Amino acid sequence: MASIVFFIQTGAGILGNVFLLSHYTITFFNGNRLRSIDSIFFHLALANSIMLISKGGVPQTMVGLGLKNFLDHIWCKLIHFLHRVARNVSLTITCFLSGFQIITISPFTFSIWSKLKAHASNYIASFCLFCWILHILINVYTFVIIQKHTNRSNNMREWNNGFCSQFASASFRVSLFVILFSIPDFLCVGFMVIANSYLMLVLQRHHQQVQHIHSSSHLSRRSPETKATYTILVLVSTYVSFYSVNSILSFYLFISDKYDEWLIPTSAFLAACFPAINPFVLISSDSHVLHQEKVL
Repeated sequence: MASIVFFIQTGAGILGNVFLLSHYTITFFNGNRLRSIDSIFFHLALANSIMLISKGGVPQTMVGLGLKNFLDHIWCKLIHFLHRVARNVSLTITCFLSGFQIITISPFTFSIWSKLKAHASNYIASFCLFCWILHILINVYTFVIIQKHTNRSNNMREWNNGFCSQFASASFRVSLFVILFSIPDFLCVGFMVIANSYLMLVLQRHHQQVQHIHSSSHLSRRSPETKATYTILVLVSTYVSFYSVNSILSFYLFISDKYDEWLIPTSAFLAACFPAINPFVLISSDSHVLHQEKVL
């Protein structure tokens, strides 16, 4: 049963993300200009695809089919490395997406903010590339630290993820290490919660102003900025919800020596929910994507 659930979740998620990647790639090579927000969605879809292919749905689907510990030590480290990089990039870009939308729809008019609003879109591609490089370097550094402690110790501790096992020194304070490296994640989630609250407040004020200006027949027509804001609200809310629950389970798996077997597939399922749902939220809410879907 678990394998069927993972197969459906992974298959649908990969198809959705590949469709988005193909859409943005074809749009770019056809000479059409991508919107500023499309660059963010492209990197988000790429990160989500890697998450599903690596530690997320594909390995867990194979575990559900009965293939346990089928990866050797090197492949196990590579899979975890790819997943960590993609997960961190997905979190950072989702956080950046909230900040970018605040800059886009914020009513502030002072000079510095106006300049930021005018030039923010010019640095999106550079920022996304910087995110990939930064998180690759951070995770390489993390791997080196853990490997040093592992090589110096004879007393090892094992974490079984179903498809492979990881080892680290029993004296290594994994819980403290995880907490320290999770601080940026918590800050990003906190920012997204605050940003979401602000975006909802801006939309509410905008709706009240429109009610006094236009008739009810015009209220059903949302501006592109309003549509994008609603989409981002759904994306961020979905991410924060699944991330919060999965973080609690993941931390428990790190610090606990004994745990129920259902926790591993449950944690993997929650980790793969956002990358699987994300493309369909974008496809259903973006008229540009829907238009190309009809043409194809």
